[in-house]
Amino acid sequence: MKKLFVASFLFFSVLSQSQTYVKVNAVSTLLTVPNVGIETSIGKKSTFQFDITASFWKSINGKPAQFYIFIPEYRYHFREKYNGFYVGAHVGGTLYNFQKWNYLNTDNYEKGVGYMVGATVGYQKKIKERFLLDFFIGGGNHQGFYKGYLISTNERVDSAKKYNKSGEWLPYRGGIMISYQLD
Repeated sequence: MKKLFVASFLFFSVLSQSQTYVKVNAVSTLLTVPNVGIETSIGKKSTFQFDITASFWKSINGKPAQFYIFIPEYRYHFREKYNGFYVGAHVGGTLYNFQKWNYLNTDNYEKGVGYMVGATVGYQKKIKERFLLDFFIGGGNHQGFYKGYLISTNERVDSAKKYNKSGEWLPYRGGIMISYQLD
């Protein structure tokens, strides 16, 4: 999965052109869950951003805690690109081997995939010639398809024939991206 992460980032870096920023989320990185992205101009007031958030932790205190979130997003900037308020719309994907918040006191965890549809609201502020800060928060609806297992035995514990399904409205992204403009 790490190879896919690096390959995706390099692919979008090479293909991108004018007024392109590479980004890292300072908040999530401090929490040891890196969120990196690339944002490039696609119109007078429009940009496209692709970012990946990943928890490379196999487990925390014996509880599975590994997940990957891939979000391509269209952004509309109200004043001008890379300066001021913007809104974004996205459809993204998830992969996870994780214990959900409502199972924290149990022996259960889930392995699965999902998709999300949502929106982002943010504000970008230039701080130097090539640097800007991107303050943002976003969320939406996540639909998950997973199988439930016991942590202690890795035996399947749910009664679903194929996959369980669940959907939730969640805030699932936010932070402060430190952005650097490429040539």
